[in-house]
Amino acid sequence: MAANNTQGTEQIIRVSAVVMRNSAGNVLHVRKRGTDMFMLPGGKPEAGETADVTAVREIAEELGFELDAASLIPLGVYRSAAANEAGFIVEAAVFVAPAVPGVEDAAPQAEIEAVDWIAPTSTRADVAPLNHDHVFPALLAQDNAA
Repeated sequence: MAANNTQGTEQIIRVSAVVMRNSAGNVLHVRKRGTDMFMLPGGKPEAGETADVTAVREIAEELGFELDAASLIPLGVYRSAAANEAGFIVEAAVFVAPAVPGVEDAAPQAEIEAVDWIAPTSTRADVAPLNHDHVFPALLAQDNAA
């Protein structure tokens, strides 16, 4: 799998992740079985997949929602300490999925043990560094510009 690469001394995990918000503006987070940290739903690409196609596949597997890759809005590509893999850096292509029907009723599937709706202003310690360092500030900047 080409998702894990070594560049210098950094161990990099490449993933795609998706921001889905409820009517209150909170962001859907998932916690994988056997881990402690909540993160955006998403995952590692399979051979030959583009970032948006990976995002669509992972959301279907983890939460059962069928997204359209063409509707995803790129938020950015960010690097941060991996939430559940010590010593690794995650590089995430993050997309926003606007208006996902039924998203407020999201329930865990596959390797997902729990879901939670977390405000972008949250400072919870059980949320992935990627979100505190990059995703939440980007969402808040968008919210303030609107």
